[in-house]
Amino acid sequence: MSDDEISTEDTMRERADESRVKLWLLLGANRLVVTGVLSIAFFGLFMLGAALDPSFPAMLQDRTVIKTMFASMLGALITGVTLVVTISQLIVSQENGPLGEQRTRMSETMDFRKYTAELVGKPAPADPSAFLRNLVDTTQTRAEDLRAAVDGSDPDLRDEVDEFVDSLTGNADTVREQLDGARFGTFDVVYASMNYNYSWKIFQIERLEDDYDDVLDDDQREALDELRTSLAMFGPAREHIKTLYFQWELINLSRLILYVAIPALLIAGMMISFVDASTITGATLGAANVLWIVGIAFTITVVPFLMLTSYVMRIATIAKRTLAIGPLILRDSQR
Repeated sequence: MSDDEISTEDTMRERADESRVKLWLLLGANRLVVTGVLSIAFFGLFMLGAALDPSFPAMLQDRTVIKTMFASMLGALITGVTLVVTISQLIVSQENGPLGEQRTRMSETMDFRKYTAELVGKPAPADPSAFLRNLVDTTQTRAEDLRAAVDGSDPDLRDEVDEFVDSLTGNADTVREQLDGARFGTFDVVYASMNYNYSWKIFQIERLEDDYDDVLDDDQREALDELRTSLAMFGPAREHIKTLYFQWELINLSRLILYVAIPALLIAGMMISFVDASTITGATLGAANVLWIVGIAFTITVVPFLMLTSYVMRIATIAKRTLAIGPLILRDSQR
């Protein structure tokens, strides 16, 4: 991609050189659904491995094997839950602080809202999706002002600005539609904000200013500067909402893992204490019933870790794709 390429793939799906299924698994899918898919896959692979090893069902005749499996999981569950509680404490500790720090946070937040209100020409909404939508609307309005400012100017400048504004308005329409009705606490708000390729747009403004420095008049420079300012405001707004979403999701994760860890601990303890090859006899679908019980119980004990995996996959992917703020492109495919 060359620096003078104006029309680009704006949304994250278009920028990412990855399959739709992979992006759905990493980002779009409900995390509980992903946990369920991983659990089913884990159980299926466990049973397949047991089927490929004819000696494993026979090994289960020795109660020591079951005790060893689930005693290890019991220790891992206790350690994992302790880690999750520690994560929750770290998140909560970020919200604690002396009065002076809390007042500074409030003052900075109100300053940002005041500047945003001046930018968009009306009070900044309290709803995160509406807040971002107002900023997107402002960038589109100022882009149209830029188009009007260069009308009748240098033909090359006018053509490039037309292409740039068409690209920006198309991206803005897509993001506005995704933000409409999106509710914070779900991934929808963050996902829509990731689809607004503001950093590349800021760079294009800087390039236009440099390439046409000798033909731009004061009104055109002012229009470019105002558009850049509105785009630059989108960056910190998105980062703030993304940070709040991370805290929200990690708190939800901590709570859910505590919920599923209790039955997992109970099942692990019951398997250690009560189950052996003589507890359940017979076979179903060609596999010993004790093997089915061990497979189901073992899968339940790893659900907390699979849930952690599903949440971390999304959080890590978001963090990677929004690592830089401003006109700095870290991926060749992030056009």
